[in-house]
Amino acid sequence: MVAALSVISNPSGLSCPFSMAALLGNCLRTTRVPLDPSPSCALYLAYCNNCSRALSSLFVSSLDKTESPHFAKRKLDCREQCLDSTTQADIGILVAKVRVGNSLDEILQSLAHDQLCNSIQLSPVLVNKLLFQFKDDWKSALGVFRWAESRGYKHTSEAYDTLVDSLGKMKQMDEMTALLEEMQKGQLVTLKTLGKAMRRFSGAGQWENAVRLFDKLGTFGLEKNTESMNLLLDTLCKERKVEQAREIFLELKSHISPNANTFNIFIHGWCKINRVEEAYWTIQEMRGHGFLPCVISYSTIVQFYCRRCDFSKVYELLDEMEALGSTPNVVTYTTVMSALAKSEKYEEALQIAHRMKSVGCKPDTLFYNSLIHSLGRAGRQQEAVHVFEEEMPSTGVSPNASTYNSMIAMLCHHAQELKALKLLKEMETSRICKPDVQTYYPLLKSCFRTGKVDSLLRQLLDDMIKKHNLSLDVSAYTLLIHGLCRANQCEWAYRLFEEMIGKDIMPRYQTCQLLLENVKLKHLYDAAKKIEIVMQKL
Repeated sequence: MVAALSVISNPSGLSCPFSMAALLGNCLRTTRVPLDPSPSCALYLAYCNNCSRALSSLFVSSLDKTESPHFAKRKLDCREQCLDSTTQADIGILVAKVRVGNSLDEILQSLAHDQLCNSIQLSPVLVNKLLFQFKDDWKSALGVFRWAESRGYKHTSEAYDTLVDSLGKMKQMDEMTALLEEMQKGQLVTLKTLGKAMRRFSGAGQWENAVRLFDKLGTFGLEKNTESMNLLLDTLCKERKVEQAREIFLELKSHISPNANTFNIFIHGWCKINRVEEAYWTIQEMRGHGFLPCVISYSTIVQFYCRRCDFSKVYELLDEMEALGSTPNVVTYTTVMSALAKSEKYEEALQIAHRMKSVGCKPDTLFYNSLIHSLGRAGRQQEAVHVFEEEMPSTGVSPNASTYNSMIAMLCHHAQELKALKLLKEMETSRICKPDVQTYYPLLKSCFRTGKVDSLLRQLLDDMIKKHNLSLDVSAYTLLIHGLCRANQCEWAYRLFEEMIGKDIMPRYQTCQLLLENVKLKHLYDAAKKIEIVMQKL
């Protein structure tokens, strides 16, 4: 730290404006928080953490005094990188402390009684990143939220909305309702908030509560109008409650006017429950209300036939759309191409891509993601690489996380793990997108396929949790537990199982069954008993 201070005290001596940010990041990353630090250790770490923020400010100040045009042009990037290093380090410290507790109260106490955590400067960016990380771990998310609140921090509407969504996703409906009441008192409830809550109620099989929220719009200071009605109808239709949505619409339409989107919601809903005749009838009803069916209306029915793999009907509809002037757009073509690829009709999928380009329809990121996937599955790996490295940059279409994920999955599928890992490194340094849990799935599978369980797998998991602050979801846990059982690592698999239960993430029955068989073979009878208790609850 002394050496670092001596270097940073003279910013003009740095050979590159990014050197200070890198140095600061290294200082922070090398700081490790003991689970139960002594007072002296905690004070030292707090000093280091505060010092790093002071260095960040010093660096920004030094940039402001620089008059070189070239240097000034890069000032904003330097500032962002420096501040981001500090934020990421703070997140790492907090995450390490949160993981100590198993209950909401333990998490809250762990944070509240830690001097280092309490020295961290809270900001909307920091809090929102933490809540997003713990979106699949409601106890940790709520614990962080309440701890920040106890320090006098005033949460933003975005933070409240994120927590409402997390609680609903994890089926903690009582906690979600209590939070909505708290938001109501602070006049923080928006239509977006209620949209999330309605969707989560419907997803939990409590669609009546979603309707009750709509009925109470006035108590939240919101209006019953076309927008809010469509929000409710869309929520119900997406959860397959189309008939209930229809009844509510017939009741409301006398004093709330529908718009084109209202009918498109029903077209989507009827197709979702495989009642395409009603979808066609809704198109006629739409015309009766003075709205012309648009590309969205027809594309929804195209999607229905894609799900049923009735591609002759799909091609008929594409021709009909062109004849009626509702020309298919990039979303329509991407839907068809993805469905063909899913049905392993890769050459037909690539013909759709050619058809789209021939009519002058401009590709977007999602189109390219599907095209890369189709090329990879068709065994045309080099063409996929060409699309990623040459065609996308030339058309000005930026990749997103799914683009990288498709490339990494393709490379892993063809046993080119080193190239896949190189792309992962590229993502890590990219300013466009960062790795997510999906990025790691094919890489984790490759570890089990190649037998690199004790080396690469441990490193990847360490990077996921500590470097990128990713929270494992039920799919990731399932993949790991199954893979570790097959690799004769059931002790490690059981530790992950316990971690799942501690986060209130319920494992699948087949996962429990497989793990139970393996721990019994190892004579781990205490573990077997705990697994059987969980299985009884499923």
